[in-house]
Amino acid sequence: MMAADALVVAFALWASYALKNDTLEHDLLKDSLLYLCVVATSITVFAAMGLYRSIIRYIGPRALNTIVAGTVASAVALQLAGWALGNAQITPSLVAIYGLLSLLLVGASRYVAKWVLLRGGQAGAAVVIYGAGDAGMRLARALELGSEMQVVAFLDDKKSLHGSLIDGIPVLSIAELPRLVLEHSVSRVLLAVPSASRRRRAEIIRKVETSNVQVLTIPNLAEIASGKAKVSELREVDISDLLGRDPVPPHVDLLDSCIRGKTVMVTGAGGSIGSELCRQIVQLEPKRLLLFEMSEFALYQIERELRELMAEAGITLELCALLGNVQHRYRVREVLQTYGVQTVYHAAAYKHVPIVEQNVVEGVHNNVIGTWYSAEAAIEAGVETFVLISTDKAVNPTNVMGATKRMAEMVLQGLHNRGTTTRFCMVRFGNVLESSGSVVPLFREQIRRGGPVTVTHPDVIRYFMTIPEASQLVLQAGAMAEGGDVFVLDMGKPVRIADLARRMVHLSGLTVRDEDDTEGDIEICYTGLRPAEKLFEELLIGSNVSGTEHPSILRAVEHSWAWHDMQSSLQEILMAMGQFDVQAARDVLGRCVREYKPAADLVDLVWSRRERVKAEQAPSNVTPFPPRRPATGK
Repeated sequence: MMAADALVVAFALWASYALKNDTLEHDLLKDSLLYLCVVATSITVFAAMGLYRSIIRYIGPRALNTIVAGTVASAVALQLAGWALGNAQITPSLVAIYGLLSLLLVGASRYVAKWVLLRGGQAGAAVVIYGAGDAGMRLARALELGSEMQVVAFLDDKKSLHGSLIDGIPVLSIAELPRLVLEHSVSRVLLAVPSASRRRRAEIIRKVETSNVQVLTIPNLAEIASGKAKVSELREVDISDLLGRDPVPPHVDLLDSCIRGKTVMVTGAGGSIGSELCRQIVQLEPKRLLLFEMSEFALYQIERELRELMAEAGITLELCALLGNVQHRYRVREVLQTYGVQTVYHAAAYKHVPIVEQNVVEGVHNNVIGTWYSAEAAIEAGVETFVLISTDKAVNPTNVMGATKRMAEMVLQGLHNRGTTTRFCMVRFGNVLESSGSVVPLFREQIRRGGPVTVTHPDVIRYFMTIPEASQLVLQAGAMAEGGDVFVLDMGKPVRIADLARRMVHLSGLTVRDEDDTEGDIEICYTGLRPAEKLFEELLIGSNVSGTEHPSILRAVEHSWAWHDMQSSLQEILMAMGQFDVQAARDVLGRCVREYKPAADLVDLVWSRRERVKAEQAPSNVTPFPPRRPATGK
């Protein structure tokens, strides 16, 4: 670069003579000392100002300041040298021409070199940026510094921008995307619309996904503004964008009512819902937050995360990580009384339908008895508010998990009917995105492995909500509780799981292999409904429902039992579980939860399968024992 600058400066001085005198004839030997002085001064000034420490490939607008200062110093040196050497041709007009030419040539040489270095290598993957605003321009400039991606066009809905150029890159309409895919082999569309609402992003994604290109997005505006993310950080499209539903802003007074300045406990604090409840509770600054969790590793993880969050936000509160099981009534009571807990969010439960279906006793004990014991302990400790995290599977259940959650709701309703100062309420909602056991992480992993993507049934539909949104609504619902309330969250429109899988494949830049496209990338396989699984879920039992002060929270009025009847059933369940009598436990569930209609008798299925395997493995000369049936409770 020093050699290039020496040539450029010398050429600028010669060109200045030519332009000033309107002739190409010039005695270089006569003015050789002048040339040497100007070149030496210019190189020295450029070096002193750090111009030669700049990496040309990454040179930016700031280098222009150095070049301007250097060329001004070079022009001054030319004028001084002309006076010192008595050269009458070095006039102010010639110096001005020289300054402008040297500025142009020194600067242009660097940007030409940068262009050669960036474009001279192997071109990166062709990409398109959706959004020709400030975020899109910043993203394009960031991608210029690397060789992985090459921006071939901007897409934008503003017709006034169509046909214009941004840094030499054309701005086109979304209708041009198929052509760009064919002509430039565009592999990705980068969404640079951080301020767009979820509904708007969903509309954009629907337009883009038909072209079978991978869709990546930059972080949202809040993350960029807070410094948690940069515009250039690309990530996969948030699945919540596919739902296209904008969250309703929370009511601050409802959030504060049960939390700010109080002692709060979350059971199941290490789970998907429990951990998000903890994150949001911390930001509402309670006096004390108790993390009650059975898994040591999950407890360690959430405590560490919360302490980092508190340190970053400058939040000071007492955070207590407590190992414990909600089935241990006296452990729960001891914790509640010792710390003076005022609000409990009961998220501890077994929620995986097939696993609970095959582990009935553990599911009933944790979901029903654990809720009962925790509620009784809350009453004894004088807890003000007890909120149960329920599920849409509790409505007309066909599986043990749903039946246990419905019975847990009825236990709290029975305790309310018995009379207590503790306000009990239940919050019922559907599936949450990205939770443990959710289909979204499973589909993403299957797509990453090359498929197939497994869907239980072509017509299965589910309600979906993001974990933060569901947790925020849970916190607000608890503040509206009067006692025995069943709150139902507005889950929006149900989503067909097969359509969700297909869209995730498309947004990964791949195609679905089916009858219409036998050469597609990813196959969608239908595995059949799992044991006790329903095609669709419901949120209400009956139609007696009313609104609340929050538009996304409804209050349902549903049938309940008197406490003495419920207590008698609970004692029967305890007796059945003490004998490990699975069928008796299921019978009690069926009597208490009248809507419970088991999809199949899995006890018979499991036992017959076990005995068949034993018979097949037994020696031929040995008669196998007769099949042992589960105890009947007699």
